[in-house]
Amino acid sequence: MRPQSLPLRCKSGRRKQPRGEMNFMNEMENQENKILEEQESQAYEPVEFEEGTMDASVEGEYRADEIQVLEGLEAVRVRPGMYIGKLGDGSHADDGIYVLLKEVLDNALDEHMMGFGKQIVVEISSEVVSVRDYGRGIPLDKVKDVSSKMNTGGKYDSKAFKKSVGLNGVGIKAVNALSSSFFIQSYRDGMSNSVSYACGEVLSESGLMPTDEPNGTLVQFSPDGTIFKNYAYREELIEPLLKNYVFLNTGLTILLNGRKFHSRNGLVDLLNEYMTTEPLYPIIHLSGADIEVVITHSNQYGEEYYSFVNGQHTTQGGTHLTAFREAATRTIKEFYAKNFEYTDIRNGMVAAISIKVEEPVFESQTKTKLGSKDVGPEGPTIAKFIGDFLKKELDNYLHKNGEVADVMLKKILASEKERKAIAGVTKLARERAKKANLNNRKLRDCRIHYNDTKGDRQDESCIFITEGDSASGSITKIRNVETQAVFSLRGKPLNTYGLTQKVVYENEEFNLLQAALNIEDGIEGLRYNKVIIATDADVDGMHIRLLMITFLLQFFPDLIKKGHVYILQTPLFRVRNKKETHYCYTDEERLAAIKKCGANPEVTRFKGLGEISPDEFRQFIGPDMRLDRVSLRKEDLVKDLLEFYMGKNTMERQNFIIQNLVIEDDTNLV
Repeated sequence: MRPQSLPLRCKSGRRKQPRGEMNFMNEMENQENKILEEQESQAYEPVEFEEGTMDASVEGEYRADEIQVLEGLEAVRVRPGMYIGKLGDGSHADDGIYVLLKEVLDNALDEHMMGFGKQIVVEISSEVVSVRDYGRGIPLDKVKDVSSKMNTGGKYDSKAFKKSVGLNGVGIKAVNALSSSFFIQSYRDGMSNSVSYACGEVLSESGLMPTDEPNGTLVQFSPDGTIFKNYAYREELIEPLLKNYVFLNTGLTILLNGRKFHSRNGLVDLLNEYMTTEPLYPIIHLSGADIEVVITHSNQYGEEYYSFVNGQHTTQGGTHLTAFREAATRTIKEFYAKNFEYTDIRNGMVAAISIKVEEPVFESQTKTKLGSKDVGPEGPTIAKFIGDFLKKELDNYLHKNGEVADVMLKKILASEKERKAIAGVTKLARERAKKANLNNRKLRDCRIHYNDTKGDRQDESCIFITEGDSASGSITKIRNVETQAVFSLRGKPLNTYGLTQKVVYENEEFNLLQAALNIEDGIEGLRYNKVIIATDADVDGMHIRLLMITFLLQFFPDLIKKGHVYILQTPLFRVRNKKETHYCYTDEERLAAIKKCGANPEVTRFKGLGEISPDEFRQFIGPDMRLDRVSLRKEDLVKDLLEFYMGKNTMERQNFIIQNLVIEDDTNLV
């Protein structure tokens, strides 16, 4: 099964610059500088030009030879973000190296969905990723074309790949282009063919060769280290991706470095895996042709959804999720024949939907949001397809399962009662938040938001929730006003554990924060992709972090589950001499910096964000800022943890503190 070793990496580690691009940009910059110098040194007088001529001082040379045509996969290497989203280093689940893996897996999954191959083998080492499927195998005379020629694939024919994930023939080529080494081999009916690449350039092709391997395709690649700086694959970020694949494809087995992932109950297993609270009633599981749905309620606030199209996790939803939310609430309302508010029906709802769409249209190459209006070229609409299915199947289920219907009704009535109880407070709070939005002193907003419908930088949008005015002042002075907003807390916020949603509206600070984030009606309207808690690295700072996380867990858990909440890491020490300065985040880094700086370096301990000058702080919230994502898993036992740390001051907690108390000694930093 093992082919020859991967080919040599591309000779140059430098990115190829399109011919003429650098010269053109330099010329334009030089011309702009000349103009600025002239503006500063002399006053302008009217100048008359001959007809059909321009002043050479303001004319940038724009000739025919400046027009570039990027051949083959060069466009992918020049603009990788257009094809895989952000690059990253592997520290986040949406970083580029995981998109490369997913593009290869999607092709293997498509084979399984068409009924060929029940197993996918994934092996990941420090440098090489290997994916072997047991589908039909790529037609042997097309192995080179499908891996190197853009817009080439077998999925344009809807009869061959009726409900496929990858349709535009780009994904595997992007992997090839962005890999320092790429190897693909197809096994088909006792014969094989393989091609080796380096940075998208063909190194060799084996030609037809006999083989004893079963049918299928093997892909091996190494992400290009000159594009993905200091990258590393993390299994804890790969596991959710593989679990989703098996949850959505009952009967599929995926092996990751020998570990087995398999599901017998489909989306029911998915909900059991991701729910952090107990369901109020057994999960409702409905399935039909090209659709599978699971629904339950829990005692958490808000709504929680997982949506998929053709096996693709649409993290930003789309037309299918919108249709599901509307159809589910409408069906439940009609079943009880009561004039319930939709918000009361959906409060506490946890659900997942998976549909198959012919020739799906996504809003980007990364396929995170469905844009299709119809399930196929000949209809019906997605809204009608999902609506008709739920109208029949969900209504029938509730009629047949009276105990489930009773529990669901109690939950809806409880949500309605709480909403009406705080209706007056809510109205006043909304009016206050609306007025504050006009002049919210706590919020220094940015120009680009996550929920913007236009532009391509929405993912960069973030908000820093800071501790006091000193920290917010430093960040505000040096932040990127395009993508970075700041919300300043007065100090320690209220401990919300065990409190009802009424506190969100009664507490001015929480209400203004909710309004700033635009999450009152769910996170679909979230204005910032990253909600970053930025506090001092001391006991009070840690306490504020806990209080903020408790607030979000209580009332907006989906914000954490969807990976939007982060903790900002700031340096604890500055170690410097006359020649160099090091910022250290741990004691180990401090000791290493002291050793590097030599005898008697200056060591400064930062106890608060306000102690760091704005000029120094600039690099800590720049492109290389260190963030820890707040994660939430079922095994975290959230209720028990919150009860222990944020509940009443029990003797158990007092004893824990006494036993684990550490006194920090700052008297001898060196």
